[in-house]
Amino acid sequence: MKYGYKKKVELGFDEAVVRVKEELVKEGFGILMEIDVREKFREKLEIDFGKYVILGACNPKFAHEILLKEMDVGLLLPCNVVVYEFGGEVFVSVISPANVIGVVENDELTETALVVDERLRKVIDGLC
Repeated sequence: MKYGYKKKVELGFDEAVVRVKEELVKEGFGILMEIDVREKFREKLEIDFGKYVILGACNPKFAHEILLKEMDVGLLLPCNVVVYEFGGEVFVSVISPANVIGVVENDELTETALVVDERLRKVIDGLC
């Protein structure tokens, strides 16, 4: 996947969500939003969907740096992290800022995007 990283984890879904949040905090990220896709689909579409949570993570220092260089890059914020269950297995995916930032075509953003990318990889690597 060119736009992110994915890892199958040996954790239950709920435990994986908790662990991801803990790992994000270790890397300086806060959670700006949490969307329970299953609940929203049930509420809005009256359909059952598997366990799927989207976490909108943000590191204020890096968000500030990048917004100073390109105001419209906020369209790509926050960094999304997804935890879902599929086929009885639990997966965690994170966006790759280093890969996605290329659509902006502003070389001044590359260095910060690479640092954020590295930190998000550490979040994934920190999970069992």
